[in-house]
Amino acid sequence: MAEQPAETTANLVGYGETLEAIREVQLASGMIPWYPGGHADPWNHVEAAMALSAAGEFAAAERGFAWLARTQLADGSWHAFYGEDGSVEEGRIDPNGVAYVATGVLHHLLTSGDVGFAEELFPVVDAALGFVVSLVGPQGEIPWSVEPSGRPGTFSLLAASSSIHQSLGSGARLAAALGRERPAWTAAAARVARLIRGGESFFADNRQFAMDWYYPALAGVLDLRCARARLRARAAEFVLPALGVLCRSDRRWVTTAETAECVVAFARVGWVAEASRLLTATEGLRHDDGSYTTGLVHPERSEFPSGERTTYSAAAVVLAADVLAAGPSASIFAPLR
Repeated sequence: MAEQPAETTANLVGYGETLEAIREVQLASGMIPWYPGGHADPWNHVEAAMALSAAGEFAAAERGFAWLARTQLADGSWHAFYGEDGSVEEGRIDPNGVAYVATGVLHHLLTSGDVGFAEELFPVVDAALGFVVSLVGPQGEIPWSVEPSGRPGTFSLLAASSSIHQSLGSGARLAAALGRERPAWTAAAARVARLIRGGESFFADNRQFAMDWYYPALAGVLDLRCARARLRARAAEFVLPALGVLCRSDRRWVTTAETAECVVAFARVGWVAEASRLLTATEGLRHDDGSYTTGLVHPERSEFPSGERTTYSAAAVVLAADVLAAGPSASIFAPLR
């Protein structure tokens, strides 16, 4: 039996201009580039489609998923980057970007209740997660990248592996909702989780990046106690009060996407007041047309990259607002226990 869709909340009414900013960038093909004239990658493309779904913009979201279905490779993957004309801009494969379609399709089912569309997209998810599971190593590791030749990368990334864990779980939920069984996805998610919970020494050292700090909590890899301890331990390194979250602890660059994602991580551990303050901080990166600057360097507040307003940044804010208001996205990013 399909899961019941969550009720769409009215909290996203204030983000109408932001959603229009995403729709305006979406191409006739369904692709959602980072910005007009820019490239697209599968992960951020799905994130933008999820924001559209959360707001009830189902037709636009479905065009985005249809683009993924048309461009999926025979092995179930996608290339890392595509140009506006659909050409391959970077031929390697990002397993995290491949896996995220599962989270996106489950999210669309929960927001729209459209079982038929979920059934239509399930073969895409099935092939994508089949590709990802084929990469799982003896300790549960998944390489950060696969070269065009098929040679996997020699290391794994903590943030990407955490996101893959969430996507494997989302795929299992989607399969169950459609009356299917995919035990290999659940087993792979469990192996990835054990590796992450065992410590960070296995992964490439990216401790300076905020994503490595908050993603094990955001992606639901850790239980509530461990997630809170992890977030508390390094919050002072990354969170600038009233400004947002630094992309890197060794830089002065506050980014919209990292700030919004940290909102979700804080919400998942029950720190609602802190999450709300961070969401408010994103208003300092918002433009009158509803779009969001990728990031600001402080204290001078200079844009970096200069003039860049990204759809994935806008989408991250929309999803964070939806989670905080207990909207449909909270069904994906549920409170930890």
